[in-house]
Amino acid sequence: MRADAPTLENARSMLGLAGPVSAETLTSAFRATIKAARPDTPGGDAETFRRVIASYRFLQAQTLALPAPAYAKPFIQPLPPAPLLILTPMQAISGGCIRLTVADRTLLIHTPPGVRTGDKIRLNRGSANGDELLLPVLIRPADGLSVLGGDLFMTWAVPQRLMDDGGRIEIMTHAGLRSSWLVPDMVEPVRLRLKGLGLPARGSRPAGDLFVKLEASADLPSAAEDLLLRFTRVWTPQRIAA
Repeated sequence: MRADAPTLENARSMLGLAGPVSAETLTSAFRATIKAARPDTPGGDAETFRRVIASYRFLQAQTLALPAPAYAKPFIQPLPPAPLLILTPMQAISGGCIRLTVADRTLLIHTPPGVRTGDKIRLNRGSANGDELLLPVLIRPADGLSVLGGDLFMTWAVPQRLMDDGGRIEIMTHAGLRSSWLVPDMVEPVRLRLKGLGLPARGSRPAGDLFVKLEASADLPSAAEDLLLRFTRVWTPQRIAA
């Protein structure tokens, strides 16, 4: 085995999986993860992209190598694959109730904060024999956020002057404003890591981090222009007249 070949545990972690899964769930997790890891998307880069593909191929080979399950009663058809429970990053952060249609029924599914792609939410279908369904979770990018494992990724525009000269910046995150400092002439792409602002901790898994990719923009106002705009909004003609 090559030194950089993924292990079973590392491959599952890269795709946000906690244990053995079906081929369908593996494919769904791969599609969500590879989309967030693409080098041309916010938070993506070539190395992560390569590792996601290598992890998927490794797990796919492991899945294909498993023997086909034997059924005690061949005439009993296995249940169809469980539908995916698709969440936005914000829903994964805060949890809540998600509407899902299962077998022509619209259900409200309660999801706890901090679920990851590949997790399974237990659903009691209310049958007389206590039949349950495990819904695999898939987190898709939305609202400028993408998820990889327990980490969040976003892009934030800053004035070109700050990228060149350095200085203090404020970033509007899902958790509110966060401040950071830039040093002059940082090598692009510039990424900041805000610890603990990823998906919240759940079970034995710690809280993730928020990675912010900074993009220089000539359209943003300078510090003096921004101060003038704030002053103008506060001291309106109505306030002056009062």
